Amino acid sequence: MPVDVIAGSSPLILTFSHAGTEIPQSIHARLNATGCCLTDTAWHVDRLYRSVVQDVTVVRANYHRYVCDVNRDPDGKSLYPGRFTTGFVPLTTLDGDPIWHNPPGTKEAATWRSAFHAPYHAAISAQIARVRAKHGFAILYDCDATRSHIPKLFEHTLPDFSIGTFMGTTCDHKITAQIASICMKAPNYTSVVNGRFTGGWSTRRHGNPKLGVHALQMDLAQSTYLTEERDPWLYDEAKAAPLRKVLADVLGYLQDWRPA
Repeated sequence: MPVDVIAGSSPLILTFSHAGTEIPQSIHARLNATGCCLTDTAWHVDRLYRSVVQDVTVVRANYHRYVCDVNRDPDGKSLYPGRFTTGFVPLTTLDGDPIWHNPPGTKEAATWRSAFHAPYHAAISAQIARVRAKHGFAILYDCDATRSHIPKLFEHTLPDFSIGTFMGTTCDHKITAQIASICMKAPNYTSVVNGRFTGGWSTRRHGNPKLGVHALQMDLAQSTYLTEERDPWLYDEAKAAPLRKVLADVLGYLQDWRPA
């Protein structure tokens, strides 16, 4: 299955675009050694968020972003014009290194879009509709995580918390302000709103505050919860524990938020 869905009864929907590691065997055989390392996975981010709060809806893409990046524009338009980024079927890592010895062509990419990208966003749309019917609004929180130092993307070290709302267009500004306040007050962490990451396709595609759908992306630096940001990408319980407390405050606020 390209996507897993767990339906909760609260207004909050957690989406996981980059946690999946599945790759069909026929596609995996075409990746080169760099591609087979799956370096750009949001390693263990689903584990990090597990049971932080209860009764949330979860939508998780199961296939790896190298097969089809469900957090990219399926028409191939760059999310960050003029800056380096990868496409909805990536040809390189986020470091710019080629990942294929036999890259997909245009027709194959369109097939993969239908097989992997479309079902994920159809699932998100269905859960937003269900939650809105129950509560009158929905909050979509996209859970992502990236290595803290990727010079091809950003010459400096990425903040620990990167909050993206596409420059304030996808979420009520009061929600953004409160989430930013929680992150800024958390000791020993850094944070930014609409910095290098301003929200991926999931945030931009589904967020529409005028229709009662508030969407934001939280991109965490993997250094905050992994032992090291390299293979074997080990989850660090000691590092994760204080981070999960901050995330509990963030998600708890979102669960309790109601429109004015």
